[in-house]
This record gives sequence, structure tokens and C-alpha cells, in this order.
Amino acid sequence: MSSFLQLQANLDVTLDELFQVAQNESSVGFSEAVRDRLLASHQFLEQQVQHRYLIYGVTTGYGPLATEYIEPEQVESLQKNLIYHLATGVGAPFNTEQTRAILFARMVSLSKGFSAIRPQSFQLMADFLNHNILPVIPSMGTVGASGDLTPLAHMALALMGESDVVWQGNVLPAAHVLEACGLKKLNLHHKEGLALVNGTSVMTAIAGLNAIRVEALLKFALRCSVLFAELLGGKQEAYDSKLGQVRPHPGQKAVLCLLEQYSQDSKRLQPASKPKLPDTQTEQGVFHNQTLFQDPYTLRCVPQIYGAVQDVLQFHHQTVFTELNSVTDNPLFFPEEQEVIQGGNFYGQHVAFASDALSNAVVKIAIHSERKVARLTDKNLNRGLPAFLAPHDLGIHSGFMGAQVTASALLAEMRSLCVPASIQSIPTNGNNQDVVSMGTIAARKTYRLVELLVQILAIESLCLTQAYELQDGFAPSSDFAESSQTLARAIRAESPFLKEDRPLSSDIAKQSQKIWDLDFSTSSTDD
Repeated sequence: MSSFLQLQANLDVTLDELFQVAQNESSVGFSEAVRDRLLASHQFLEQQVQHRYLIYGVTTGYGPLATEYIEPEQVESLQKNLIYHLATGVGAPFNTEQTRAILFARMVSLSKGFSAIRPQSFQLMADFLNHNILPVIPSMGTVGASGDLTPLAHMALALMGESDVVWQGNVLPAAHVLEACGLKKLNLHHKEGLALVNGTSVMTAIAGLNAIRVEALLKFALRCSVLFAELLGGKQEAYDSKLGQVRPHPGQKAVLCLLEQYSQDSKRLQPASKPKLPDTQTEQGVFHNQTLFQDPYTLRCVPQIYGAVQDVLQFHHQTVFTELNSVTDNPLFFPEEQEVIQGGNFYGQHVAFASDALSNAVVKIAIHSERKVARLTDKNLNRGLPAFLAPHDLGIHSGFMGAQVTASALLAEMRSLCVPASIQSIPTNGNNQDVVSMGTIAARKTYRLVELLVQILAIESLCLTQAYELQDGFAPSSDFAESSQTLARAIRAESPFLKEDRPLSSDIAKQSQKIWDLDFSTSSTDD
């Protein structure tokens, strides 16, 4: 870990900071002001319990069982049994970065000081992150209604020392790891089980990771699009900033700025011209079979495609940022006003809608990428490049023919995942949760789509670099833009030129990992 992130009482956490913690690049802590807030809300809760007020999930049962009033002496059993009955998750566990993000997102929400969790319980969550103790959390089983009850219950079980965790590369009993790290297991107090599980932290954490990755992938795809245009002799005027002036969507204007930056020193893009009709006359008034002087949409509509993606990404980013820094459980405790408010901040509709919107944008990037691969490998469309980019002995060698099919298959799979999750409400919980958000399913689905997109972009980048080398791009006097040269060099560092057919699966895997790790996002061309 290279940095320290301290949660502050009046300072929001960015999605970049969430990503850093998820990547284990930051340790975490919290200020005295946060500690004071936590203590104040917990002490206020204790006062309410002493006065025997009815408080949901503290002196009542849960959901439709809130009709059952609970004596304060049953506090530990009530909270522990909440975790037990909710720990019903199934499916593959969340991966390392997702699990770290989930822990941290829950901390951010609880740090606001309205959830009545004790400072020492909150500290244990930070200890888990700083020791890189990762609860084994099954990824399926939440409808995102009363927050992410099921997966967060598995997180709570680990804090209680009653489940498995991943530590130092091994799956071990949580109790054993807690002892090895000198940590005490969590004994739940009033409302603490509910505070841990009742919120949108799982969907928010995953959506936050999606936001950072898609932002980087959009820039990568734009750099690929510039190289694609250079290879096919695209027209510079498609990137003219005046297009954004007369159609001033913020995303389109931002993308036009990036395209201008990436292509500014290119000598291969065709400058704007003023084509004219032939000087000769024709009896029919039509000149047949003349040169097509406009580029296909894969070249010409890049600002419009990615401008719309950028606007969706901005909506998603702002929604998830707000949710990350929100208090999302129930009930909430306001010690200064001496109020306990019972409401529905746990409901994940904002993240569900934003995730579904982003999933459409992710698929659109994939569609554009797959179409670029198809055009580059089609000898009828690639403006002089060899069929399937095979440099010699066509028929004996098939070049990127198989890779193009894989790109199409990946896109088909992505499309099959694009049914909106946010409208799939199913009543649960004895019809208490009679409308649910499906926010976590939406965020998980988008995460999977991003994984598939990365592989299509990897195939595209390999095709682009093959075509780049076929057009002497690596020559000392290259006339490609510096952005394109940098991109091609990075690809070629991992994958050699395809002189003759070889299995490309490992090349695709290596490039996918490089893109997934955001190795391209820190290039000087992105500054």
C-alpha cells in the first residue's frame, strides 16, 4: 500500500479513492471527528433503548415481523440472528477488488454518523482492509430492496469471526485469521447487525469500479478509433470542434477535444476539402459510380457515439458518487435533533437505473469496436490491407479470421446480457418488500459486460497494430499520430507481429489484462 486515506467528517470520498482502496493501494483510517460522530449516534441510540422506545430492528423484529416487540435484554440474539438468517448467498464469491470496495463503501456510509454503530466496531472494518482480510461473500442473493442484505450479512459474519476469509492467498476460518492478526471478533450491540447489512454498499461499490474502468476504456477506445481512422485514410473534419458548437452535448464536446488531442500531429488523416462535380456534362444529369467522399460511420460518427457514452458515464458517475457518500440504512439517528427517522434510504433504484444505462453504453463501445475489427479484416472494406491482415500465403494462413469471429461471439454474449435489471421487481419478504430495485444485479451485470468489452478491445488493438505494422508504422519516419505510435508500441511489447498463423488466445488474454489493469490510462496522451 502506497498511501493512507483518512475518512473525514465533512469530506466526500471520490470514486478514484474507492478504486485505490479496492486495488489495495491505500490503507484506511478515520478522523477523531468521525469517531465523535459515531459515538454520539450510538449514545443517542442507547438513550432511546433505555426509555423503551420502539425502534425498528432494535426493539422490534424485522420486516413483517416488526409486529413482534423485543426486550432490550435480547439485543445480542436479535442482531446475531439477523446476520444468520440473511446469510443465504449463493454463487461465486466477489473477487478481491470487489470485496475490498464493498468493505470500504460500507465504511464510507457508516462514517457519516447516523447509523449508531460503535467506533470500535467501525475500526474492525478498517482493520480488515489494512490487513487485507477479505470476507468470502457470495455474489448472488440480493434484490437490492432493503439494501444489500444478503451479501453484507456474509461480510458481517466474517467480522464476527464466524465464516471464511481470504488472507495471504488462502481461504481460512475468520476466527483463526483474527487471532493471527491480534484482532477481536465483533460482538454485535444494539442495531449494529442492521447497520452493517442495511444499505446499498455492494451495488455502489461495484458500480464505482465500473465507473473508473469505463472512463479509462472510453479513452482507450478513442485512441484506437484515431489509429483506425489513420489506417483507413479517414477525414479530419469528422473531429472538427464546430460540430460540438452546433450540437452542444457536453459529452460530444469533450470527446471532440480528446480526438483533436490524439490526432493533432497525424499526417495520415485527410484534411478537409471541397469536392466538386466533374467539369464534363451528362445527358441524364447523373454521374454514376463516382468516388464516395464521405467516410463510413465507424470513422465519421466517433464523436457522436462516444459523446453519448460520455454523457451516460457522467450521469452514472455522479449518481454513484452521491450514493457512495450517502447514508443508506434504516432507522437513522440524529442526535443533535434528538430524532429517530425510519425511512427507505436503503432502496437501490438510483444505482439500478444508472447501472442499466451504463450497460447500454458499454455495449455500444463494444459494437463500435467489433465493427472496426470486421472492417479491418475485410479485404473489400479495409482499403488495401490484406484479407484478415495475413501478410502472405493467404489460404495457408488465415490471419485474424478466428479472432474476428471471437469478437462477434463476445458481442453477441454482451447483447444477451442487456435486459434491464432495474425493472425486474419481484415482491419478497412476505410482501413487505413489494417493490424491489435489483440494483446489485444491474451493477454486477455491468461489471461482467466491462470484462467482455475489454476482450473485444484487446482483439481490436491486436488487429490495429498488425495493420499499423503492415503500413510501416514502426518506421523511423512514421506519419502516424504520436498517440497512435505510443499505443502500437505498447501492444507490440506484449504481442509480436503475426507473420504466420499461431494461436492468439494468449495474446488476447495478455492484452485484456493490460487493458483491465488500466496500463494505458496513464499515458501522456491522456493528460
